[in-house]
Amino acid sequence: MQYMIVTFYKFATLNNIYSLQSTLKQLCKEQGIVGTILLAEEGINSTLAGKGENINAILLYLRSLQPLSNLKCTYSYANILPFKKTKILIKKEIVALKVAGIDPGIKAGIPVTPEAWNDLISEPDVTVIDTRNTYEIELGTFKGALNPKTRKFRDFPAYVKANLDPAKHKKIAIFCTGGIRCEKASSYLLEQGFENVYQLQGGILKYLEKIEPKNSLWEGKCFIFDNRITLEEDNILH
Repeated sequence: MQYMIVTFYKFATLNNIYSLQSTLKQLCKEQGIVGTILLAEEGINSTLAGKGENINAILLYLRSLQPLSNLKCTYSYANILPFKKTKILIKKEIVALKVAGIDPGIKAGIPVTPEAWNDLISEPDVTVIDTRNTYEIELGTFKGALNPKTRKFRDFPAYVKANLDPAKHKKIAIFCTGGIRCEKASSYLLEQGFENVYQLQGGILKYLEKIEPKNSLWEGKCFIFDNRITLEEDNILH
């Protein structure tokens, strides 16, 4: 049997998140869905796995909610369920940067499609940065990308202050697994005075879904959060 893995996030104002948590727990139980959903007042962040029709039932419900009506997803597939249980957690942030005043809904970097990403990161004046954590980057990354050597995403601002300069780094291209960290990281960079900040739209997962291996600048595997499961590039549907 082949299982669907869906990854999605959205920065949106969510009210009654505890009620939403309760509803999603019941729905995931009924549909046999496993994985993680993070809920916060600023939005939702999730990776789930299960049978395709059951995943679609969850997405249908989420898209029935006005703030999530245009929720966009990235899909991949596996022959075994990659996660063992379901976790639906309430958080202060759906991705923790721990910097006040950062709002990707107001200010964020320029999204770059997977199809245009290779050309961008091949430009000699573009600084390419992997915003994921060290253990993820060790499995795989884009050719030539800088490794900030962060243990947690909240370490990223310290890396920026110590290593980057708006006067020197005129163009910065950043990427992450699904796009969510880049939303906040790009917002933070813009707040720090960096003017030309680009982010990979849909993250590594969307890039691997869209770009044929023969044309890919990706090297290695891609980490999927929740049980240190990795997806080989050849296992992504193109």
